[in-house]
Amino acid sequence: MADRYHSFTRTPVGKFLVPRLGLPNPPTLRRYRPGQPALEGPALLGGAPGGRLEKPLTAQLGALGLQVRTVAADEVRPGALVFDATGITAPEQLRELHRFFQPVIRKVAAGGRVVVLGTPPELASGRERIAQRALEGFVRSVGKELKRGATAQLVYVAEGAEDATESTLRFLLSAKSAFVDGQVIRIGTGGVTTATAPESWETPLAGKVALVTGASRGIGAAIAEVLARDGAHVVALDIPAQGADLSAVANKIGGSALQLDITATDAPARLAEYLTQRHGGVDVVVHNAGITRDKTLGNLDGSAWDAVLTVNLVAQLAVNDTLLAEKVLRANGRIVGVSSIAGIAGNLGQTNYATSKAGVIGMVDDSAAALAEYGGTINAVAPGFIETKMTAQVPVVIREVGRRLSSLAQGGLPVDVAETIAWYANPGSAAVNGNVVRVCGQAFLGA
Repeated sequence: MADRYHSFTRTPVGKFLVPRLGLPNPPTLRRYRPGQPALEGPALLGGAPGGRLEKPLTAQLGALGLQVRTVAADEVRPGALVFDATGITAPEQLRELHRFFQPVIRKVAAGGRVVVLGTPPELASGRERIAQRALEGFVRSVGKELKRGATAQLVYVAEGAEDATESTLRFLLSAKSAFVDGQVIRIGTGGVTTATAPESWETPLAGKVALVTGASRGIGAAIAEVLARDGAHVVALDIPAQGADLSAVANKIGGSALQLDITATDAPARLAEYLTQRHGGVDVVVHNAGITRDKTLGNLDGSAWDAVLTVNLVAQLAVNDTLLAEKVLRANGRIVGVSSIAGIAGNLGQTNYATSKAGVIGMVDDSAAALAEYGGTINAVAPGFIETKMTAQVPVVIREVGRRLSSLAQGGLPVDVAETIAWYANPGSAAVNGNVVRVCGQAFLGA
């Protein structure tokens, strides 16, 4: 559904009234198109003394085709500010953040990026642990101060994983991360500290097979399209009632359509057999299928509770167990769950839905170590307000509040969720394991 208020702010009348009335002024976000440059402007690279990421960051930023500078130029707006904070080992050294960012933060280009890289606090101790944890408050606040579609992220890099950050930098510094803001990502803390770059960064999933559940429309269809764009053969799965739409999606992307109710008792076995016989296994599994049955708890009957928990969580666990036990998920495979900010912050009238989506986060926490031993990863996305047919049915006042209560003051698009999942699926993201990243424009709800 079109965001009419956003469109109004771009008209001559809107441009006159919005700033004078102090109304939200959502920026026009720059989203990915093949062949476009990663950034509009050079990357300014800095760091605290004693950091361990300067060399790999310089090489990786150069590989992106970026002009890398260590000194700001007054006449040029930087497209990105990248800061290595791994050298900060005491709270007093946090002053290095102010020294680097204060003179240039207001010069960041439209759609620019701020990325701070540090050491996972849980892997540090004493004053260093305190100082590294402090980075989260800094980055989340910067994300709220930036204007014109610029975003800020924090990436914690474990020792030994310095060379495994390229896939994440490519995602965060590109238009693919347009609606990801104020997030904390961990690299190398989930049991793997190395990663192999794909043969092509343009088609990193070439030769891979990806399963996307709930793929007949909305976010699921967008996920299928983006994974296919990145080179994967996509098996699009949905219930038989969605068969026509499902076939249309599969035909559009040159994939396969599989009509299956994943809540059926024999569904995991049938799915494993299909993937093995037709494709020799699967490389990427995206658990996107989900339903809502919204009512306040006092009005919610047991069948509505069970239906949501079964589709959104229990069936996913059963599928994972079977694909792993029968080795249908190939080595270096990826499992991605779709959670929600409702699973983080809760939501009125969605006790069943929020419970299931918090359970998806629990699935990631519980399974990350096992997937690392298997040679794979498991992560989740947590979408906020995304423009879909479902959110179009939300009452207009609630819909407008949902759109505006974020640093980017607008709803996201299904492709924003899909791009984040494609980053997880990338072979170069092998050291990204056990993460939950919100795709919400840094919504003011949750953490």
